[in-house]
Amino acid sequence: MEWKQIPLGLLQTNCYVLYNQQKDCIIIDPGSEGDKLITYLAKEELQPKAILLTHAHFDHIGAVEVIRKAFKIPVYVHEKEASWLTDPSLNGSQLFLNGRSIIASPADKLLKVEGKLTIDEFTFEIFETPGHSPGSVSFYVKDINTVFAGDTLFQGSIGRTDLPGGSHEQLLNSIEEKLLILPAETKVLPGHGPTTTIEKEINLNPFLNGY
Repeated sequence: MEWKQIPLGLLQTNCYVLYNQQKDCIIIDPGSEGDKLITYLAKEELQPKAILLTHAHFDHIGAVEVIRKAFKIPVYVHEKEASWLTDPSLNGSQLFLNGRSIIASPADKLLKVEGKLTIDEFTFEIFETPGHSPGSVSFYVKDINTVFAGDTLFQGSIGRTDLPGGSHEQLLNSIEEKLLILPAETKVLPGHGPTTTIEKEINLNPFLNGY
């Protein structure tokens, strides 16, 4: 199993395409530029099976409708942010995009509990990691020692907590209790910027001193 990082949109939000030898794939956080993403998938002859959202801020959901309609695949989001897809005042587009709203149809599947999620040949461990937003989740793939962390943990930084529903204390708890307990060599694939590892963030991240 392999993955491709594709920064999309004005905020260069990292979309990830996780794929296997059979050319099936899962799309994580298609934030914008749906046509660019479709072109990549066609070039690589990949067949999407689902869209997973680490959370539902506008810069992570901007291409959801384009991709869902193109491939007729389900969208997964945490139940605490189910209404964010349809509400630009909640997903932040109304505030940050100068009146331009990003609206998607409701999710097909709501994530309600932590645990295993299996989609065809792909298996994820779902961790609830709120703090950046109430319904933030991280998707851990044990087979490749990788966690898709959304805007929870970055290289040398952590997610912002000054948006509606954010909590600095909750975010630090999420990182400590759900992410830092993973094996040191685990790759962290964040919502923005370069990839990192759990070991590097424990040793070098200034926001995590003492962990």
